[in-house]
Parts: sequence; C-alpha cells; structure tokens
Amino acid sequence: MSHLSLTPPLEEFSSRTLYSRESLHSRMMNADMDAVEAENQVELEEKTRLINQVLELQHTLEDLSARVDAVKEENLKLKSENQVLGQYIENLMSASSVFQTTDTKSKRK
Repeated sequence: MSHLSLTPPLEEFSSRTLYSRESLHSRMMNADMDAVEAENQVELEEKTRLINQVLELQHTLEDLSARVDAVKEENLKLKSENQVLGQYIENLMSASSVFQTTDTKSKRK
C-alpha cells in the first residue's frame, strides 16, 4: 500500500505561498499604479479645463478691452461734434435778434 498524503510537501507549500505573496504584492502595486494614473488623469483633465477657461477669459478680456477702446474713441468723436454744434448754436443765437439781450433802460425812456 502506498502512502498517499493529502497535504502538499512543505517546499511546494512555501513556493505557492511565495508565489501568492508576490502575486498579491504585484496586484497591489498595479492597483496603486492604476490609482495614481487615474489621479494623474483627473489632474491632467482639471489642468486642461482650467487652461481652456483661462484662455477663454483672456479672449473675453481682449474683446472687452477692444470694445472699451472703441467706446472711448466714439466718446471723443461725439464730444468734438458736441463742441462744434454748441459753437454753431451759440453763433446762431448771437446773430439772431430774438436772442439778443434787451436794454431795459433805453426802452423806458
């Protein structure tokens, strides 16, 4: 009768345990690396989103700045036109007898 053992030899058990530990360690390392990669991916996406947002805000600022410059130009032009019109109206008023000041002393005499 041969002696059949249900338990594996110690060497086989040790090598399986070592393999299991290495496999577990490797899986844990891979999981850690995956987590780091996922975190890096999230950070990269966030940085990309922020960069795009900054660029959009810069373009908006450039547009607003150009608009302010255009409004300033238009304002100066309108002020100049108002001065010309004011002078023209003043000249018309001084040339018209309707707007002449009356001398009340000469009328009373």
